[in-house]
Amino acid sequence: MNETKAIDLNAHALSWVGKIHYDFGFLVQKAFSEQGLDLSKEQWSVLKRLKVEDGQSQNDLAFITHRDKTSMTRLVNTMESKDLVIRRNDEKDRRINRIFLTDHGKEVIEKVIPIMYKLIPAVQESLTEQEIENLINTLKKIKSKIAEIAD
Repeated sequence: MNETKAIDLNAHALSWVGKIHYDFGFLVQKAFSEQGLDLSKEQWSVLKRLKVEDGQSQNDLAFITHRDKTSMTRLVNTMESKDLVIRRNDEKDRRINRIFLTDHGKEVIEKVIPIMYKLIPAVQESLTEQEIENLINTLKKIKSKIAEIAD
């Protein structure tokens, strides 16, 4: 008989990473709402990717933002209905959808950037520069190990 030992999830780093990710997402959503922005953190994730490179394919955006194709389609549909992005067929391959920022989407980005520039340092203010550097290096090691195990 294979007995499994009880695991204290609070004693595992990945559990804390998940909790922090969830809590920070809630904080971001609250900050957006307080500024009157009808924007989710998922929509923000797509907007910031498009700010770097407008006109990315929908499939590339799904990959970059760690979404499956179906949820990416729903997200883009919602963003189109909010006039944040527009979807166009690729000129060379009509099967590919390219996603572009609208003027309204660009305006929203400009409103969100100052919010994020305030929020991130506020969350990290209790950490020293060395602690931040150590944390980033530790998380990079975990990410590398996950990639190694996945291969």
